Amino acid sequence: MSIELFISQFAEQFDETDPTEFTPHTEFKRLNEWSSMHALLIIALIDAEYNIPFTGEDLQTCTTIADIYQIISRRMGSG
Repeated sequence: MSIELFISQFAEQFDETDPTEFTPHTEFKRLNEWSSMHALLIIALIDAEYNIPFTGEDLQTCTTIADIYQIISRRMGSG
C-alpha cells in the first residue's frame, strides 16, 4: 500500500471537499466536511480494504492522514 493510494481512498469518502486538499499533512478533522459519519466511513474503509483492527480511539490519536497511514502500515507489518 502506498500513501498516495490511501489518500485517494480517504478522499473518496468525501463529497464536497476538493480532492486536491488531501495530502499526507492534511489535518482531516479541520475539514469543513468532517463529521462523525466520516469517522465511521474511514474506520469501515480500513477494515474493508486492509482487514486490520482500527478503532475510534485510534482515530482520535491521529491529526493528519499520514498519522492514520502510519498506524495501518505498522499493523500490516510494513512500517
